[in-house]
Amino acid sequence: MGKEMLLEIGTEEIPAAFIPKAISDIKELAAKNLADCRLPHGDIKAFGTPRRLCLYIADLADKQEDQVIEKIGPAKAAAFDQYGAPSKAAIGFARAQAIDVSDLESKSTEKGEYICARKRISGQDTIKLLPDFCLRLITSIPFRKSMRWANFELRFARPIHWILALFDDEVIPFQIENIVSGSQSRGHRFMSPDSFDVKNFQDYLKKTADAFVNIDPEERRRMIIDQANDAAKVVGGKPYYTDDLLETVVFLVEYPSVVCGSFDNDFLRLPKEVLMTTMISHQKYFPILDENDTLIPYFIVVNNTIARNPSIVTKGNEKVIRARLSDAQFFFEEDQKVSLDQRVEGLRKVVFHSLLGTSYEKVMRFRELAAFIVEKVDPALKDAVDRTAFLAKADLDTQMVCEFTELQGVMGREYAALAGEPPIVSQAIFDHYLPLVAGGDLPQTNEGAIVSIADKMDTIVGFFGVNLIPTGTTDPYALRRQALGIINIILQKNFPVSLDELVDKSLSLLADKLRRSAEETKASVIEFFRGRLANQLISQGHSHDVVEAVIASGIGNLSDTIRKIEAMESFKSHPDFEPLTIAFKRVVNILKGFTGMEVKEDLFESDEEKNLHASYKQISEDVKRLLEHSNYVAALASLALLRGPVDAFFEGVLVMAQDERIRLNRLSLLNRLADLFYRIADFSKITTISNS
Repeated sequence: MGKEMLLEIGTEEIPAAFIPKAISDIKELAAKNLADCRLPHGDIKAFGTPRRLCLYIADLADKQEDQVIEKIGPAKAAAFDQYGAPSKAAIGFARAQAIDVSDLESKSTEKGEYICARKRISGQDTIKLLPDFCLRLITSIPFRKSMRWANFELRFARPIHWILALFDDEVIPFQIENIVSGSQSRGHRFMSPDSFDVKNFQDYLKKTADAFVNIDPEERRRMIIDQANDAAKVVGGKPYYTDDLLETVVFLVEYPSVVCGSFDNDFLRLPKEVLMTTMISHQKYFPILDENDTLIPYFIVVNNTIARNPSIVTKGNEKVIRARLSDAQFFFEEDQKVSLDQRVEGLRKVVFHSLLGTSYEKVMRFRELAAFIVEKVDPALKDAVDRTAFLAKADLDTQMVCEFTELQGVMGREYAALAGEPPIVSQAIFDHYLPLVAGGDLPQTNEGAIVSIADKMDTIVGFFGVNLIPTGTTDPYALRRQALGIINIILQKNFPVSLDELVDKSLSLLADKLRRSAEETKASVIEFFRGRLANQLISQGHSHDVVEAVIASGIGNLSDTIRKIEAMESFKSHPDFEPLTIAFKRVVNILKGFTGMEVKEDLFESDEEKNLHASYKQISEDVKRLLEHSNYVAALASLALLRGPVDAFFEGVLVMAQDERIRLNRLSLLNRLADLFYRIADFSKITTISNS
């Protein structure tokens, strides 16, 4: 049974967004460092509040594990003669390893018998290793932003004020800058600020709890939910919170205490999203909804202290929310004094990006792209799509969206409805921003979906065109999310649009902005979409090799791409699938670097090549007809009929004939076959038994 280790880093208030990752990182770093130190241990737990990060390690060994170091020396034949006497090589090796020649051992390797030296290094006492372990841990925690203070070199999320470090009841001695480790912790900053001695982990838990500090985030989460539910019931409602809001509040407090406040009923005339955004984003309050999910004029506040007089705390928060909502009401009323058409003109002064022009220019581009799309989807939607595209970004010029950027699209919808725009246009203005997150809700309306595709495509092609491309670690303009948005909208709506055509049209509209050639930009954009589509399909359970094979043949029509993948996966069980795939790979290997020529029947010398050509002509007509109707299963079945003629061709014909005319003609015939297969997939990417 080992001992326990406890480390607490006491700080000034760490931003709530930093703490969850820090807790995870501490556990990971501790586990890695313990492994590096060869220290056996039990459970590792990490906790955090705004003012402390805590690590607990159970059953930590008293002593480091012994280590055996093995060094390989010269070959045994060179180390000892036939009588077993050591050579100079053996003596020199033993001297270098600081051992006697008699202690050398023999070791069998792939290259033969060698001599080796094995040295056992006794493990050190754990208490001697822990100071360096703690120092490495504290200085290795990565934060999104860190800071220095006073004249110290140390960087941390916030200044460190104390360090508690115990190995059982023994202090782990170390110093970092001006902070010396000890056995003391501190209570809640306001309710119990004094220091107190800690004997062990259980003592720590009891004394921090007595000092109004709950170090366990999960316990604080339960306390907040329970208290919020109870407070909301009193006013006949239930608290509303997102996972992000709840997590933020959990890490804003050390000891949660809930109060319920109210606001004037008059504010309920504002759009629900305005009220909820004001409470959630600006104040971190929980709005309260009734049983019908209708907002009622109450809210929950999670405090970091137990109020001596809750009514004073409630009134203070009510005063704050009243001021916030009054501002929102003012913005809402003032914004309506300017027409949406005038707002669009105002976008001439709003820069979308320094390399891509103003928001007005962007609107005019994706408005034209939307007009291009609607002709392919449903020309009857033309007027509604045009109006939606024109007004889509009008709310960016409003005071409300300037103050609450999260409400873009929401306010566009609300202001359009108030201005008398058709309901379909109002809703489509909101829809065109969707999805807001990866995997989020997609546009409800076809009008919104079309404008959403146009807007997102303009953004992606624009940034690729000026060489602002996502890297492995950064995607500042959320281009991956927008590409997935386009893919999922097209697939959900089954729009008959081609990515190739959309990119070409977008490139033509961005011609005066491009800093790369249109050809290079298009290739990069299509490859970008190909990668997003492949990742999504594979994550959904489709076969990796089938996905890669199909998208390698092109992803112009996304719905067709999915149908091809499903057909290929279904056809994999066909007895001719694997032999046909193997034959295709053989064709591809032979054709490497060959571009193809006209096939001349008068140059055929054998029945096998005549047969293959005749089969190709007959089957290719069937395949092309079936492909035109997207009947990919039947097309694959037709291709399977080529297996026999292909096998016979390779068995009876020497493709690389000495006569150049004959050789090129045979290669051209195989090239025709390859092109036919490529209409569905690049079969060379399919995993077969022979290459699995």
